[in-house]
Amino acid sequence: MAWERKLTRTVRVRNKQSMGVLAKLLTAIAEAGGSTGSIKLLTESSQHVMRDITVYAEDETRLENVLEAMRANPGTVVLEIRDDVLELHQKGKIAIRSRYPIDSLSTLRRVYTPGVAEVCRRIANDPSQARLYTSISHMVAIVTDGTAVLGLGDIGPLAGMPVMEGKAMLMETLVGLSGVPILLNTKDPDEIVQAVAAIAPTFAAIQLEDISAPRCFEIEERLQAMLDIPVMHDDQHGTAVVCTAALLVAARETGADLSKAVIGQIGLGAAGHAIGQMMMRLTGNAVYGADLSQDALERFEKSGGRKSNLKEIMAECDIVIATTGAPNLIQPEMVRKGQIILALSNPNPEIDPDVALERGAAFAADGKSVNNVLGFPGIFRGAVDAYAPRITHEMLMAAAQTIAAMTPAGELVPSPLDKKVHRAVARAVAETAIKQGIARADYVPYVEE
Repeated sequence: MAWERKLTRTVRVRNKQSMGVLAKLLTAIAEAGGSTGSIKLLTESSQHVMRDITVYAEDETRLENVLEAMRANPGTVVLEIRDDVLELHQKGKIAIRSRYPIDSLSTLRRVYTPGVAEVCRRIANDPSQARLYTSISHMVAIVTDGTAVLGLGDIGPLAGMPVMEGKAMLMETLVGLSGVPILLNTKDPDEIVQAVAAIAPTFAAIQLEDISAPRCFEIEERLQAMLDIPVMHDDQHGTAVVCTAALLVAARETGADLSKAVIGQIGLGAAGHAIGQMMMRLTGNAVYGADLSQDALERFEKSGGRKSNLKEIMAECDIVIATTGAPNLIQPEMVRKGQIILALSNPNPEIDPDVALERGAAFAADGKSVNNVLGFPGIFRGAVDAYAPRITHEMLMAAAQTIAAMTPAGELVPSPLDKKVHRAVARAVAETAIKQGIARADYVPYVEE
């Protein structure tokens, strides 16, 4: 899931030093369909005032209208228009840096030749020493073929690189893991599996990212069966974990009993299928599933779900989760009093939460808050720290319950920037792996350096 998307530009203007020019400019921006963010004073003289003004617009048409309105404002000259998002991405957002400076021949001899030979011999004699003496212990491959990037669809692996870099930044910033983007120029499941398996010795875990359904299910399953390190498709399980956490919070806020509630999942792609699976494991009850694809419906039914449709789900389910990518799919008149509705598609949800609440829903939210960044960093950190060979349902559920428990009153989920949440998730995941007997009991919890 992604946060709300708005187009942003920083506009440098020179205004006449005259009363009302700035006020008229701000009014013009609003009347053209834009909104204003920060306003930074740069220089001021008796004749002119120069400022950087951040403006927002919902789409390209409105943005152009805003810029034209600024140019047409009496007393204003537009000097420069900057796209801060593009500027931030120039030359990429990540880089590999050395942990130690090579500032002397003595250091060179220790980090490279001849000193490194002793480390190589140790690992050759005992491969488990690689986790201790190399960066493998904190390296995670972030693998994509670019077939399901955000809400953009199949745009190819190269165009997906900015997302992969963002994932790597989040891993490093929030839990200290080193995410390495891997772009695969193939859509063939066999070739993807072979490529990832071949590079797997470099990494402590594999994160599959933005790979379209149904191929993603097969690829994840085959890789996990082949490798002795965790493999997780984030679009499935990361999203399912955070959605489950949000539902636990919603149930807590409304007094709903999830074990007795009838749950419906609209949209059975990667995220929807995994959410439905987690709900069934949590409650022990079948989840109603709706999708336009008959293959998706049959796959969900084989996994224990019940085939359904939009009309039946809205009429009979107490909890409705939607991950379809279809804005306004849920019409206001479909909402029943007391329903919990999570319309998670971005940038436009299946129904606006305010509209759902006005129609009688007990709780409603969209995808702006239910973002898998709350899940995957801590899940991988815990699995890697505990040397878990795989990520189990129980580990995922421990993550969801931890996120829910750390959600402040009145909020749907915690802040994704709260590092205490990610450390708690990592600890819960690792401890669950240990209880299941699939990890080392002498693991050391992650502590930020």
